[in-house]
Amino acid sequence: MSEQSISQRTRWGILATGGIATAFVQDLKTMPDAEIVAVGSRSAESARAFAGKHDIPRAYGSWRELADDADVDVVYVATPHSAHYAATRILLEAGRAVLCEKPFTLDLSTTVELIDLARDRGLFLMEAMWMRCNPSVLRVVELIRDGAVGEVTSVHADFGVVGPFEPGHRMRARELGGGALLDLGVYPVSFAHLILGMPEHVRAWAKIGPEGTDENTGIIFGYESGALAALTSGMLGQTTLGATISGTKGRIVLDPPFFRPDRFTLHREGAEAEVVDVPRDGLGYRYEAAEVQRCLRAGLAESPLVPHAATIQVMELLDEIREQIGVSYE
Repeated sequence: MSEQSISQRTRWGILATGGIATAFVQDLKTMPDAEIVAVGSRSAESARAFAGKHDIPRAYGSWRELADDADVDVVYVATPHSAHYAATRILLEAGRAVLCEKPFTLDLSTTVELIDLARDRGLFLMEAMWMRCNPSVLRVVELIRDGAVGEVTSVHADFGVVGPFEPGHRMRARELGGGALLDLGVYPVSFAHLILGMPEHVRAWAKIGPEGTDENTGIIFGYESGALAALTSGMLGQTTLGATISGTKGRIVLDPPFFRPDRFTLHREGAEAEVVDVPRDGLGYRYEAAEVQRCLRAGLAESPLVPHAATIQVMELLDEIREQIGVSYE
């Protein structure tokens, strides 16, 4: 890994000024070892307004200017996912470490291209799949590895939101990578991958909206072990936001929303149900930020919690699902 000037307090840049950037900044401000030094946007006015609101010293009216700021240790990319590739490539080419929101890009080829670029440059790069850094989720994974539910036989996970969204909204617009799958379904898919790994069989169906993007999507993963994952995502109504992992000796039920739970319930064979509380600090983004900072200080080019291989495999699955349901961003 190339030498990066990592100060005692990790110096963050924020690329984009929307709601997710605001939430991330709120959590960063609670971390004594993090410092937000710059924000960049395609609009100088937006960058200045964001900087003023959050007491950020430098505001740039272009991504390139932020990328060229040598005082920035790592940049958080918070654009709509249709812009993840372009923004992350600019940052990597300028020598910046990057935490990029999920889904990492719109397809497998661009995901691999960015990861290869980061590896070639010796730069840290991580997908902001905060679920994989959540303490409750990590505890669930630990219990499963310890055999708490026996051999896993099924995973059920769901993420739906209430619409309707206007045709030009990022959730629907094809040019913005819209649709339930990439925005919401990436969580159930990533969760199933975390628990069961890559499936041998993938089947999917979706209701396609007038923009050519998916509005309601169902997915089945099949594994040679006999296990399966049943996953749903949609934007036609409020759903459970829950997840259950079943095994030969019990099951684990995560409280909603399953991707940032504060508790879960462990049902062991022949025992009383055990409620496990894992209180969350802040909004939940600080855990991925802390992982980034830990990796930078250790000189790592990728995180063991959100490894490049997982990002690539999840994107491979998303590509396969999109092909089956007929959604294309070409």
